[in-house]
Amino acid sequence: MPTVLSGRALAVTATATALLATALTAHAATAETAATTATITDKVLVIGIDGTVLDRVKAANAPHLQGLMAQGLTAKSTLYANPMAATSSGPGWSTIATGVWPDKHGVKDNTFTGKNYTAHPDFLTRIENAKPSLNTYAAADWEPITSTDAGGPIFSAKVDKRLSLKGDRDGYGTEDPKIAAAASAELRDQNPDAAFVYFGQVDGAGHSYGAASQQYLDAIGRVDAMVGQLLTAVQNRPTYAQENWKILVTTDHGHTDAGGHGGSTIQERGTFVIAKGAGIPAGSVRTDVKLVDVAATALAQVGVDPGSAIDGIPLNAPDDNDPFDTLRPNLQGRVDETGIPAGVKGFTHTPPAGWAVDNSKMGTGGVTEWAGWAFATDEFWSQAQRDQWRELNVRSRDVFAVADSDEWDDKTHTGSYDSTLITPKWAVTGGTTKNLTFQTHYHHEAGQTAQVLVSYNGGTPTVVKSYTADAVARSESLALQVPAGATDVQIRFRYAGTNNWYWTVDNVKLG
Repeated sequence: MPTVLSGRALAVTATATALLATALTAHAATAETAATTATITDKVLVIGIDGTVLDRVKAANAPHLQGLMAQGLTAKSTLYANPMAATSSGPGWSTIATGVWPDKHGVKDNTFTGKNYTAHPDFLTRIENAKPSLNTYAAADWEPITSTDAGGPIFSAKVDKRLSLKGDRDGYGTEDPKIAAAASAELRDQNPDAAFVYFGQVDGAGHSYGAASQQYLDAIGRVDAMVGQLLTAVQNRPTYAQENWKILVTTDHGHTDAGGHGGSTIQERGTFVIAKGAGIPAGSVRTDVKLVDVAATALAQVGVDPGSAIDGIPLNAPDDNDPFDTLRPNLQGRVDETGIPAGVKGFTHTPPAGWAVDNSKMGTGGVTEWAGWAFATDEFWSQAQRDQWRELNVRSRDVFAVADSDEWDDKTHTGSYDSTLITPKWAVTGGTTKNLTFQTHYHHEAGQTAQVLVSYNGGTPTVVKSYTADAVARSESLALQVPAGATDVQIRFRYAGTNNWYWTVDNVKLG
C-alpha cells in the first residue's frame, strides 16, 4: 500500500522543503555575489590639467569637472616655493607623478637639472615594477612628461604605452584634442589598469590672458569637454560593470590673475585634487590633502604599497586624528598682520584638548598672531612674510603648531620670545622604548634655541633633542628609553629667540 502522510507530516515536509529551497537560494546568491566580487578589477585614471586655478574651475562652464566635485572630493592645497623649487611645470608634474617632494625627486625648475627619477620613479613605473602584468598608459602634449625631449621623461620607458605630442610649447595645448581622442580610444577599447592623461591649454590661456580673463574660463570649458570624453570612454567600456574605477584630477601649479607663475604668491602656489570613486563621500571637502597624495592614491587603487618610499598618503587612508586639525573651525583672521588677506581665517592661540602652551617666560607685546606658540595653516602663516622659507613647510598638513620669533618682533614688545608647547600625559610602561614622531620645519639662526624635552611621572624635563641647524620640512623620529617605574610621559617643545626665525611642529605621535 502507498504510504499516507498525515496533515502534520505533510506540513513538516513542506516546511523542510521550503527551508531547503531558501537555503539553496541564499547559497546561490552568496556564491553569485562572491563570484561577482572576485571579478571586480580596480583601475585608476589620473587627469592632469596644467596651470589650473580651482576657483576658476568653479566659475567656468565646466559641467564634467563640477560633476566630479559634486560626486566626490574637492581638496585645495598649496605648493612649495624657491629655494625648494619654482612653482613651474617640471617640479609640479614630477611631484604629482613620483609622490615625493622636490627635495627628493630633485627637479627644481623646467631645466630638470638634478632630477632623480631612478630613486623616485613615477607611479606608473612603480606599478610596472611591482605588478608587470598590469597595463599602464600615459598621454601628454608637453614633451617632458612622456618624451626624452626637454629633460624628461617624467613617466619612464617602462610604461607600457606612451603617447607624446608636441603641443604645449608651440601654442600651449594645441594638441589637446588629439590627446583626448587617442586617450579616449585607449580607455574605451583597450585594457589600461592605470592611466595618466595631460591637457595643456589652460596654462597657455593663463600665460596669454591671465587667470582672471574670460579666455582662461573658455579654455577650462574646452578642457572640461575633453574630460567628459575620457569619462564617457571609461563608462562605455564593455567590462565597466565589473570594474572599480577611481578618477583623480589635479594641476601642477596656479596662475596669477594677470598671468604667470613660478613665484611664491598663494595664487601661484595654489593646486587642488578632485577625486571620485569607492570610499570617497560625494560632495566632500578636505583641507589636509597634498599633491603627493595623487601618486599614493593611484598606487593604492591597484594594490601597490610603496611603504615609506613616497611622501604621499592615499585618500582612503584612515584619519591619523591629528589633534591640531580639530582646531580648524576655531581659526580666526588677522589681527596685526597686514600681508595676510583679511578674509583668511588661519590662526588661534587656543591649543587642542589636553595640550597646553606655557608663556610664563614670554615677553609682552609683539605681533598678536605670534605671541607664543600658535596654531595656523599654511595659507595664513606663509603669507605673513613671503620668501623666507615658510613656503617650504610642505610636510605639515592642515593645521600645525608654529613659533615665529621673526614675525613676533615686527611690533613693539618688551622682553624676548620664549614659549613652550606641552603635550598631554601619555601612558607608558617602564623599561620599554617608545618612538616619538612628528613633522617639523625649523629655520635656524644664532641666538635662538629649539629643544624637545621629555618628563616622566611629572619629573624634571630632560632635553632629548636640540636643533642647532636648519631642519627643513623633515619627518622626525626620536627613540625614547622609558625608565623603570615610569607610568606616563609628557613632551615639551621649547622655542626661544627674538627677531630670529621659526619652528613648526605637526602630527605629534607616541608609538
